[in-house]
Amino acid sequence: MKVTTLVENTTCRDDLGHVHGLSLYIETPRHKLLMDMGPNALFLENAETLGVDIAAVDTAVLSHGHYDHGGGLSLFCKRNDGAKIYIHPLAFGEYFALEKDGNFHYIGIDPELKKHSDRFVLTGDEYKIDDELFLFSDVKTADFPTAANASLREKSGGDYLSDKFLHEHDLIVSAEGKHVLFAGCAHRGIVNILRRAEEICGGELDYVFSGFHLTNPGWHTDEPRELIEAVGRELGARRTKYVTGHCTGKGPYEILHGMLGDQVTAMHSGSVFNI
Repeated sequence: MKVTTLVENTTCRDDLGHVHGLSLYIETPRHKLLMDMGPNALFLENAETLGVDIAAVDTAVLSHGHYDHGGGLSLFCKRNDGAKIYIHPLAFGEYFALEKDGNFHYIGIDPELKKHSDRFVLTGDEYKIDDELFLFSDVKTADFPTAANASLREKSGGDYLSDKFLHEHDLIVSAEGKHVLFAGCAHRGIVNILRRAEEICGGELDYVFSGFHLTNPGWHTDEPRELIEAVGRELGARRTKYVTGHCTGKGPYEILHGMLGDQVTAMHSGSVFNI
């Protein structure tokens, strides 16, 4: 398995762009897969520089209904006319972020994307694509809640309700005896998502690729050190290796790396991982 980071908040190469967002290109024995498309056209530009043919992707997954992961979805549909796009049916909800000034900022994906509905495969609590790919959203625990999540809302009528992130689903790739979790932003908590993935796989996973959502980019604040360390202890109790970035935050990452050492690695635009 090979994972190439097309878009991330930072870059490891001068010839690649970076932006607040995430897009991963995943090659497995059976698939050329795209997990998220970032907020704009940058995933296409970086893919071209990296020699990744987006038109050849056979499967795409949108992890949840936020613009920094799905803003490039329409461009993907234009560049690639064949891949099915697996998306949670709630991904087109009205999602907002509460700003420091008390205003709400729309962070959902463009409702016009519904015109591509013939390309979408709507998932649910569990959805098996094939023997390699399995999607799930039925996370059963809710430990380690974050303040960053508390500022994210779903509009219902005229009310801005706390987002329960039911529109978020996560991907397990199983190939050549290994299990790898891809979890987008892990809004429902990386530990909670990992526990559910372990239930599905019947044991510990080999790798996790995900943002851990331990920072609030709009407020420029990180989660308390106590919470980050509690998450780190849970992650470190496993043999699993972690590749993280995007919404994890620089400060939280440094704390986790100090605790876990080489068990955790940072991703950047252009990072390539061979598993």
